[in-house]
Amino acid sequence: MKKYIVAIDQSTSASKVFLADGNGTIVRRFSKPHRQYYPAPGLAEHDAEEIWQNVLEGMSEVTRDIDKEEIAAVSVCNQRETTAFWSRKDGCALRRAIVWQDVRAHELCGELAASAEEVKRASGIALSPYYSAAKAAHALREDPSLLARAKDGEALIGTVDSFLIYKLTGGQTFATDVSNASRTQLFNIRRLSFDVDLCALFGVPPKCLPHPLMSDADFGTVAALEKLKGVPVTGVMGDSHSSLFAQKCLYEGMTKTSYGTGSSVMMNTGTQACESKNGLSTSIAYGFRGQVKYVLEGNITHSGDTLKWLVEQAQMASSVAEVEQIALSVKDSGGVYLVPAFSGMGAPDFDETARGAFIGLSRASTRAHMVRAALESMAYQNAAVINAMQADAGARIAVLHADGGGCKNETLMQLQADLLGCPLEAADETELSALGCALMAAEKTLGTDAEKQRVGKTRLYEPGISERERLSRMDGWYAAVRRVLNKH
Repeated sequence: MKKYIVAIDQSTSASKVFLADGNGTIVRRFSKPHRQYYPAPGLAEHDAEEIWQNVLEGMSEVTRDIDKEEIAAVSVCNQRETTAFWSRKDGCALRRAIVWQDVRAHELCGELAASAEEVKRASGIALSPYYSAAKAAHALREDPSLLARAKDGEALIGTVDSFLIYKLTGGQTFATDVSNASRTQLFNIRRLSFDVDLCALFGVPPKCLPHPLMSDADFGTVAALEKLKGVPVTGVMGDSHSSLFAQKCLYEGMTKTSYGTGSSVMMNTGTQACESKNGLSTSIAYGFRGQVKYVLEGNITHSGDTLKWLVEQAQMASSVAEVEQIALSVKDSGGVYLVPAFSGMGAPDFDETARGAFIGLSRASTRAHMVRAALESMAYQNAAVINAMQADAGARIAVLHADGGGCKNETLMQLQADLLGCPLEAADETELSALGCALMAAEKTLGTDAEKQRVGKTRLYEPGISERERLSRMDGWYAAVRRVLNKH
């Protein structure tokens, strides 16, 4: 009897695989990190083949001693915008994948600046090297042989979901879902197809791009792993979209944030694509039950990654767990702000030339103040995005739904509620990205109702400061950001 979903969550730092039941309960967990390559400042790469092998290992591990007849489907969620290049013939990677954080295509985007409005009108997102279009364009310019193969359709280019699906199905399915497609900057979010004009502008041959499908579509069957051969693949979304789905933010105005390496803030805008006037992106939430839903989104490049930097590079703490202890040793940051623009600023400012800085240091500033400022930067960045979102929507959000590793940090969660002036509901379950696509796959293959499944418990944080203090703190943040931007 079929009762399980194998849920793949391929993230920036690791490949995770889960065995989940139709109610969204995780039965088994697997996680394996992959190597991070930083060839030069502003550049970030992954070995797509290493990622694939880790995913295969995870699938084998979580299905050990499980009969294939008990597996209903394999679902996939993934780090977005990261761009892979592989051979149609054998599925092997042709070069390292270019990670979403990578800004090597900055100059290329500068050359296309005259077409910025055209790009945003069609794709919903501002012209930027963070997206797949510029990454693919740069790689094709850099390697004429790769460009020739792409024109012939022998070299394939896509986000990580499409690479994994191709590998899983033994090369039978070259497809992506509409949520991932909407983050490439080559996809027309209203026509729901890759845009010929955008492809021509960036110099990316349409023949090398995957076929876009609804998120709950049939993506073929597993062929790469004998144990799961013939199991259907369905429930495919970008990781942020998948957590939105798991949070049940399925209706207009509902908003969530995911704290990961970076953070993604999303507001569901229903079946209408809402154009932002405040530095946000318009993307597709998912394609489900024959209908496409849209979101306003703000992406923060360095969120949890800031704490990792604090430990590994700055060496101000021995572990991420110690960060909260140090931060709590002082009552506040003493007027210190960290703007973590290590590879530029994301939403709502979008300045890839900006670089990080501590602002407001005085002779009285201590390591603890700086550590607290680093932790607080996660909340300030989210609050700035949500303020822009509320301006676009013309209304305040009723509650912020939060998920990801940051939810374990009570100091951060309370600060976030304080800076927003609204309640925050933090999920105890940290793997909502995996569970969102698993719930979607379960509805498709097990007949469950994804909308009715509750995933874990939540904790409620109420704002505890006055509106005047909230505005004062945010003014301080905005002033600090202006100091690092190269647009003033």
